[in-house]
Amino acid sequence: MTLIIDCHGHYTTAPPAHDAWRESQVAAWKAGESAPPYPPISDDDIRETIERNQLRLLRERGADMTIFSPRASTMAPHVGDAAVATQWARVSNDLIARVCGLYPDIFAGVCMLPQSPTGDLAGSIAELERCTTELGFVGCNLNPDPGGGHFTAPPLTDRFWYPFYEKMVELDVPAMIHVSGSCNPGLHATGGYYIAADTIAFMQLLQGDLFADFPTLRLIIPHGGGAVPYHWGRYRGLADMLKQPSLDAHLMNNVFFDTCVYHQPGIDLLADVIDTKNILFGSEMVGAVRGIDPQTGHYFDDTKRYVDALPITDERRHAIFEGNARRVYPRLDARLRERGL
Repeated sequence: MTLIIDCHGHYTTAPPAHDAWRESQVAAWKAGESAPPYPPISDDDIRETIERNQLRLLRERGADMTIFSPRASTMAPHVGDAAVATQWARVSNDLIARVCGLYPDIFAGVCMLPQSPTGDLAGSIAELERCTTELGFVGCNLNPDPGGGHFTAPPLTDRFWYPFYEKMVELDVPAMIHVSGSCNPGLHATGGYYIAADTIAFMQLLQGDLFADFPTLRLIIPHGGGAVPYHWGRYRGLADMLKQPSLDAHLMNNVFFDTCVYHQPGIDLLADVIDTKNILFGSEMVGAVRGIDPQTGHYFDDTKRYVDALPITDERRHAIFEGNARRVYPRLDARLRERGL
């Protein structure tokens, strides 16, 4: 039996008190005041938001578990200063830990990071270690553009990032490369900024030689890899023009794409162009696209349906649904083995 592991889930339905506190925190910072105390949120509050949304849809769509993180669009490390970002990351990750504690067989935590553009990576390293060693998380979301849409951060291959990569390797956790909300009015967050950032991240990795220094580092580029699979020939050609090794040797032992692509032809192309070993099942549910496709009558983000329809072997389908996630997230694999799975 194959476990259906969704590698890309966000707590987009967090209790209203959590989001209201964030608004108060930002308002207090703007006023030069301390943030108010974090509000009490009961287990029942959490259960209500999860069971009516993510858990219900997981069961309806036939998935078994989700790798779960705070809502990406509200990570917003560019809002406030480093202290604001750190406080927001901690309470958001603590809330994810509570979800995972209430549903340990369903949700595995992934942390957001306090990547304030005004700070260094020390706070992010500390939060990754806290979430991994104290809260039992299995990975993190790494924002390649903490400024929120202006791309002023060094490329992911720059040595600026190396202390964080060293901690990732030490803890043996992967990172999903995921931006947050856009403060640039020219970049729609989920339709423009996310897909552009995915594509930019891949090109940065292509231009550099990061994995020669970190051969065990693992990075997931979400949303089906942005534009990359559709333009695979372009990136193969650019690698050749830039005198880089072939993509298979240069990147694809360390870079993975999810299946957050919301129509069948897109999933068909992903599975045809990208090796199965590099594809992890994901839905980003409940996320960027929540409606029903009028052409099919099914939810756009019911991506399991698309993978089920692929003309591939059962072995390849098992890898996409379960095997690759367990390989990329070894802490998740260890947890599942403890349960005899």
